[in-house]
Amino acid sequence: MRTPLFRIVTSAPLSRCHTAADFTHVVIGGGVVGLAIARELAQRSRGTDTTLLLERHNAVGTETSSRNSEVIHAGIYYGRDSLKTELCLHGKDMLYSFCSKHSVPHRRTGKWIVAQNDIQLEALHRIHDFCANEISVPIRWVGRLEASRREPEVRAETGVLESPTTGIIDSHSLMVSLLGLFEDAGGTLALSSTVEAITPRGNPAGADGWEIKVRDSQTGEASIITAESIINAAGLGAVEVHNMIVPAERRKKMYYAKGNYFSYPASSPKVNTLIYPAPEPGHGGLGTHLTLDMAGRIKFGPDVEWVDSPDDLAVNESRLPETIEEVKKYLPGLDETQLQPDYAGIRPKLAKAGAVAHGKGFVDFHIEREKGFRNFVNLLNIESPGLTSSLAIAAR
Repeated sequence: MRTPLFRIVTSAPLSRCHTAADFTHVVIGGGVVGLAIARELAQRSRGTDTTLLLERHNAVGTETSSRNSEVIHAGIYYGRDSLKTELCLHGKDMLYSFCSKHSVPHRRTGKWIVAQNDIQLEALHRIHDFCANEISVPIRWVGRLEASRREPEVRAETGVLESPTTGIIDSHSLMVSLLGLFEDAGGTLALSSTVEAITPRGNPAGADGWEIKVRDSQTGEASIITAESIINAAGLGAVEVHNMIVPAERRKKMYYAKGNYFSYPASSPKVNTLIYPAPEPGHGGLGTHLTLDMAGRIKFGPDVEWVDSPDDLAVNESRLPETIEEVKKYLPGLDETQLQPDYAGIRPKLAKAGAVAHGKGFVDFHIEREKGFRNFVNLLNIESPGLTSSLAIAAR
């Protein structure tokens, strides 16, 4: 049996326990990463093992996976030796191939990173040198004449850097496709199934497998299932699951970075490329950027608003003036009266820190076997570029 080869503390594969369990693998979390992992496990085993996917909501992908920018990232913002860079680079290629093979709507739009002053231009130079010299990702400078011809509505006072391999994807269609492949391979999906407790079976390190207490949110009934191995891909709930098994001194805290999105229904200004401001140290994300959906509709966001609850999903309309101010720096012709609140998403973070490695406080993906336990793999801090990296995470 092949087993998932995550970058973990020990390189040993997930081992088989000696006592019978209901399932070989239980994946907690039905977002895009959990779906990708569950599909990979089910397809590798093809009936020799059993895989269960637990999702606490009544549908898959209702949290971060469906409340993001739907961008296929190029992998240009993160440190050379980071998991974010490694998995984004591999995941991007895998995702484009998967979309073509399975008819998932997507488009290589390209992305412009625009600078309005010399400090931001220095940031573009750092990104260019990083891409060209350290990770070999396509990147190019766009001259003023070309920029004015291609995107006349976009302002870039000091420079434009283009990422031609960036694109967009219909994340809902991707998750539907992954779910179908998972079930075709014999996997089992359990919706409305909230994990309340996890305890080792017999051996305190989990070598004999795990007992998982699951409550049905529709009926209120609780049940116990057993598993040889557990993969914690619970996204916004991943830290809570992690804390169920570790001693108190190793428990972690989750921070919730809310991102508000505003849509632009008007046909003008017309923009055909994703537009990102140059990254600035200290920001919790990549700046309020312009993205497109598959219908060509313009969206602005996300901003960064730290909130106390992952359920705080109402668009904070008081953030609109700040959004307008940020967007008008690169899109001065914006008709602010046409902006409408659209949706909000929550990014699961292990710290109140920036997303880009060039800023202080960078926190990488946390993907490893939990120290002191057997057959328990944690995936924490899976924020951007989690969507792009999903297939690569599953394939490791």
